[in-house]
Amino acid sequence: MPLHFAPSRAAGRSVVARILSRSAPVRAANDNGEFVVDDHLVEAALRHFAKHGLGAAREAREQAKIAFFNGDRKAYEWWLGVCRTLDRRVADRLEQNAR
Repeated sequence: MPLHFAPSRAAGRSVVARILSRSAPVRAANDNGEFVVDDHLVEAALRHFAKHGLGAAREAREQAKIAFFNGDRKAYEWWLGVCRTLDRRVADRLEQNAR
């Protein structure tokens, strides 16, 4: 005797059916928005992180502060970029304080 499987009446309301019917998110959850990072900055941030570990963003912020108070705008922008690559919120606060 052959067996025939038919979907249940509640198939359209099952948890699996709801999950499979959802569309993909438009943006990744970890996407930093419109901020564009160049490869050199990413490499520098990774090297900085390898050297300083979890405190790398704080160290980059300190380097940016030193450059800012020394009037070195180019170095300030570089360290701000490194800091932003590592931790956007820390960089945003630094930038707000620099204004």
